[in-house]
Amino acid sequence: MGAMDSSPEGQTTDVAEAEPPAAARIGRSRRPARPWPPPQGQWTFADYAGLPDNGFRYEVIHGGLYMSPAPRPRHQRAVTRLAHALGTHLERHPIGEVYVAPIDVILPDLAEPVQPDVIFVAAERQAIVSDSRVEAAPDLVVEVLSKATARRDRTLKFALYAQAGVREYWIVDAEPATRSIEVYVLRGDAYALAGAFGPGETVGSEVLPGCGVAVDRVCPA
Repeated sequence: MGAMDSSPEGQTTDVAEAEPPAAARIGRSRRPARPWPPPQGQWTFADYAGLPDNGFRYEVIHGGLYMSPAPRPRHQRAVTRLAHALGTHLERHPIGEVYVAPIDVILPDLAEPVQPDVIFVAAERQAIVSDSRVEAAPDLVVEVLSKATARRDRTLKFALYAQAGVREYWIVDAEPATRSIEVYVLRGDAYALAGAFGPGETVGSEVLPGCGVAVDRVCPA
């Protein structure tokens, strides 16, 4: 897609070669065209929808466009194993559904969209899941750290998910030397650390009662 200049947190500053979405091209003879690419802070879902399918993952947070490269195999192995562990629990206790990236999650007035690695939506809230995206805060969000996204997952998204009302947020570190799963639960309008679990330990969840996920199962050595 041409040159792409990113900040340390992966905030994209140049997507000039992407074709602007239809909304930016209609009515050019009657009013000035919407600039492409939009300035940071002014990205919308319509702009996001006009980006190319080029193997990168894009997110729009507070109007800013963020890009992540395709994840590495170790990252995807952790995502797959975690989704399988949660799915196995939900087969026995059907209290909701698990979804994995890529899936667009709209957090109204905050992000349009984000793409968490794994999410859980309770059965009584399945109406927020449409044919094309999730249109409100999931009950549980999981992000698996990578070099490109670790800072964003621990700062920008940490605050974003709390502000949006995500009840529980897990941060998974699948690197061999630092394998761990951190669990944060929403207390009022901020997250509190419920536990940090390492090799040989099992993760529990308030959102998924009775579900135990072994760190070694998700993040093998």
